[in-house]
Amino acid sequence: VDPKLGRMVTSLLAYLLLLEGAMFSPSPPPTGLLERVFQFIDLHQNEFVQILKEWVAVESDSVQPVPHLRQELFRMMALAADKLRCLGASVDSVDTGFQQLPDGQTLPIPPIILAELGNDPKKPTVCFYGHLDVQPARQEDGWLTDPYTLTEVDGKLYGRGATDNKGPVLAWINAVSAFRALEEDLPVNIKFIIEGMEEAGSVALEELVRKEKDRFFSSVDYVVISDNLWINQGKPALTYGTRGNSYFRVEVKCRDQDFHSGTFGGILHEPMADLVALLGSLVDSSGHILIPGIYDQVAPLTEEERKMYKAIDLDLEEYRHSSHVKKFLFDTKEEILMHLWRYPSLSIHGIEGAFDEPGAKTVIPGRVIGKFSIRLVPHMNTSVVEKQVKQHLEHIFSKRNSSNQMTVSMTLGLQPWMANIKDNQYLAAKRAIKTVFGTEPDMTRDGSTIPIARIFQDIIQKSVMMLPLGAVDDGEHSQNEKINRWNYIEGSKLFAAFFLEMAKLHL
Repeated sequence: VDPKLGRMVTSLLAYLLLLEGAMFSPSPPPTGLLERVFQFIDLHQNEFVQILKEWVAVESDSVQPVPHLRQELFRMMALAADKLRCLGASVDSVDTGFQQLPDGQTLPIPPIILAELGNDPKKPTVCFYGHLDVQPARQEDGWLTDPYTLTEVDGKLYGRGATDNKGPVLAWINAVSAFRALEEDLPVNIKFIIEGMEEAGSVALEELVRKEKDRFFSSVDYVVISDNLWINQGKPALTYGTRGNSYFRVEVKCRDQDFHSGTFGGILHEPMADLVALLGSLVDSSGHILIPGIYDQVAPLTEEERKMYKAIDLDLEEYRHSSHVKKFLFDTKEEILMHLWRYPSLSIHGIEGAFDEPGAKTVIPGRVIGKFSIRLVPHMNTSVVEKQVKQHLEHIFSKRNSSNQMTVSMTLGLQPWMANIKDNQYLAAKRAIKTVFGTEPDMTRDGSTIPIARIFQDIIQKSVMMLPLGAVDDGEHSQNEKINRWNYIEGSKLFAAFFLEMAKLHL
């Protein structure tokens, strides 16, 4: 059997499997250069999957601070640097020093890759950000396959990092390699910034971006990030905003030692009772935040925005069922999406110092710490929110007339991010999605916080776009993480089409 024919059949079967149940029709076939690029990607898709397999095999876990995993991170970054050099890119692996850990040990930080392909002043320069580190994964935690052996089942490629974020990084590289293999000039200048510490807070990244603002980033016109997911399984999306995050600790202390409830119960202001009252004052049963003034800065809802939520494809019953949730706080698609994306939310995360083991230990904790966070939206400001939270908790605590000590601290303050969806790269991405997938994308925001988007926007002051490739059921950070072969291969085509659309739109 002709190997090329076999690959084409494999491509067609994978495509049909994953298109089944999708919410749109295939687009008309492309012509000219784009047609040849797409054919190349189809014919070489097994090679692209094999490279992803090699990358997934590297246990590039940045979360667990142990020396052998740091060695794996260095190996991962070297693999990526070599791959980019093979494409003809100039590559600089920037040494970012050492990470100081709370226990006193230091570990080397993997280099951050800065790579460049082309410097034609007549072309736009698009910078792609990605990361190659992953969350921890062990098969005994519930994986059906070895998490570091990419395994294909029914068109799904299972493996840690497959969708977050090795697959999307490689899809970008695959698109470039197609132009290179066909000996075609790249339509745009391309830059890469690839790190290996995103899952651990992007240690040293912001400092490097500031340092390189007037050098590596001076010629960048647009920044693209592909580190999130579609809102459903079959329809592509463009993301134009994320929520920020303010994380708080509230400590109530009587003394450092715990008490016996038989000896002291009834004669103390118990720290746990104070803390429960404080946490209970933050949000009501309908999810409404009770801190005075917290909604004052929230951007008003416009009619144009309301229409965008209405246009998004989301089967509410399927969403509820797949989430294994009996009932959401809201009944309509629009209300749920708005409360996920464009309104703040407050979540209580845990209590330090409380007895949480099995059994019936009759202890009164002498000191407890409650943890909660507020997801911020435009135009909320972290410093204003910090002041509002502290004033509210101090007021509630004062009404209890407790003799305990209370302290409140904000340990994390990340601003929300919003993009202008009328920027050229959003228009180019919409056209590319229409070409590859035959549909208009869902225009989405993300309820979580992705700090790098705001860092790029604030420091280099260029348009930032989030262009996801993965489906909503990919399970990033979870057991059995995967990327569909279809998403990976069609995503490679999407980036190639995007390059061409950017070249047309950039003036």
